[in-house]
Amino acid sequence: MPERIALTIDTPAGARTASLTYERRGAGEPLLLLHGIGHHWQAWEPVLDILATERDVIAVDLPGFGASDELPDGCPYDLSTVGSVLGAFCEALGVERPHVAGNSLGGLLALQLGLEKAVRSVTALSPAGFWSEGERRYAFTTLRAMRGAARSMPLPVIGLLSRTPAGRAVLTSSIYARPGRRSPEAVHAETLALRGATGFRQTLAAGGNVRFRDDVSDVPVTVAWGTRDRLLLPRQGVRAKHTIPGARLVRLPGCGHVPMSDDPALVARVVLDGSRD
Repeated sequence: MPERIALTIDTPAGARTASLTYERRGAGEPLLLLHGIGHHWQAWEPVLDILATERDVIAVDLPGFGASDELPDGCPYDLSTVGSVLGAFCEALGVERPHVAGNSLGGLLALQLGLEKAVRSVTALSPAGFWSEGERRYAFTTLRAMRGAARSMPLPVIGLLSRTPAGRAVLTSSIYARPGRRSPEAVHAETLALRGATGFRQTLAAGGNVRFRDDVSDVPVTVAWGTRDRLLLPRQGVRAKHTIPGARLVRLPGCGHVPMSDDPALVARVVLDGSRD
């Protein structure tokens, strides 16, 4: 069952408290899992039990997403602030320099933690931040459209669509190559998570000028990209490799932007391989 932990966060108005929700399973070296914008920790559910056979897996709802609190007033949703919150989260759990794997926004945050040497290894699945300006505008327009549809759609319609493969494709084909593989319950829950994400607008606004241009050295980095990613196009993986020459670049055949349910066995293997010392 998910747990919650309260953290003290420094803000311009002083110390404030916010709680994060997380799921923890397994045993072994700690592995922190970070989801993408508008999603929740359950994005990792298809691979959690596989990863938990070898790792102490901690999948967290980022601030303002899933069941976690939004950041206190005055706190920007930028890489530095959210990275600091994640650092405080790990410290509160007694976890020092975990391995980290992230998808999309979570992949960008994982790379930032790697740049700060706060983690032991980084696995980034279709990380944000390697786009051209045109590609960024396209991705942000798509995300806003998905969010707008989730917020405007009556709740009974979301429930009906999530029950059929065709309906699940309507709701999630922008991020999954095989949306029919997602269960009705999962698609229903993640559509509601996108609908209710209090940090969505601020996170998207903070990402407008983000470009990841720094090499991540002294920390093992794996960058993996789905060949059917329709949100962040696979050629961005080549840019990531040029930016981080020492990174291992992996293709995920037949996978979309959120590849964990498209091919759980492959994604779990990539994450486990990327988090070996």
